[in-house]
Amino acid sequence: MKIINLVNRVGEFTLVLLFAFQSCSSNNDSGGDSPASDVPANLSVQIDVVGKTAEMPNGDGSGKIKLTINATNAQSYKVLINNELKELTTGTLSYEFTASGTVNYPIIVSAYNGTKFISTSTSVNIFVARKIIWADEFNIDGAPDSSKWGYDLGNGNGFGNNELQYYTNRSENVKIEEGLLKITAIKEAYQGSQYTSTRMLTKGKFSFKYGRAEVRAKLPVGGGTWPAFWLLGDNIGTVGWPACGEIDILESVGNNPNVIHSSLHSPGRSGNTPDTKTTTVPSSTTEFHIYAAEWDAENIKFYVDDNLFYTYKNSSTTPFNAKFFVILNLAMGGNFGGTVDPNFKSATYEIDYVRVYN
Repeated sequence: MKIINLVNRVGEFTLVLLFAFQSCSSNNDSGGDSPASDVPANLSVQIDVVGKTAEMPNGDGSGKIKLTINATNAQSYKVLINNELKELTTGTLSYEFTASGTVNYPIIVSAYNGTKFISTSTSVNIFVARKIIWADEFNIDGAPDSSKWGYDLGNGNGFGNNELQYYTNRSENVKIEEGLLKITAIKEAYQGSQYTSTRMLTKGKFSFKYGRAEVRAKLPVGGGTWPAFWLLGDNIGTVGWPACGEIDILESVGNNPNVIHSSLHSPGRSGNTPDTKTTTVPSSTTEFHIYAAEWDAENIKFYVDDNLFYTYKNSSTTPFNAKFFVILNLAMGGNFGGTVDPNFKSATYEIDYVRVYN
């Protein structure tokens, strides 16, 4: 596990707060609201890491700490921790970190008496164990769990990609069977389209910021098929696309089998985005593989079967620092899927599970 120094990523927001915290105390001529003897003094900060032992010096994986703060003449305290400002009327603060791994977090504490204050800085190393925060194992036969999944329905005017399918939530196109989610594209005349399929999503039911999202899947066969597993910004309804951001963890097209695409779309880098890489998985249509992305404020890393093949450098200027929801779909044709094989009848995208970790 690596230790990340977060000082370099604190950002402009933190720098403003640091400036406010820098002075040991406010000037004695700043209005005379309290005598110099009332300036807080003897500021101390004790950090107790939950589960810390000689064998686990960075905690038990829960990410929990407790701060105990003391200062003479202090009436209140402010704590800057993990880019969050906490204002306290007592000298205790319980806090839980959620980013998995072992990370070094800077902490700035100030003790106040009116406008008078003193500050100190410290840091703590914390280990947070990876844990599942949302998942669907697809273990119950029938329709997908409606508490977890909704659907995009219709042809969506090609969903911006000139796609050919009409999306439904019919059992012919989507069902759970023998522990697998099966999304099936079918050649059939339906509501003015020549193909049907399914696009299911967690919008309005689950979204997350940072973590690891993975799918274990076997891809469909056939020219024109376009299976995907991806994330879309939760704020798409207010800012639109591509301002909301899009993280494509898995895309593949039947006209170029076994080539896995991972891409990111953002303002000025959408459509034919330059932020993309491919890798080859020779058995993608005959065997199950795990396709995953690990996402934080610095990087978005893409894996197949835990083999890293693409690292995107994230920053505060991208849309990839907000909540995203999950999408599974199987499109037909379109700008990326290409020409559909004239002999195509049906193809199934099989998913063993979807899991999201902290």
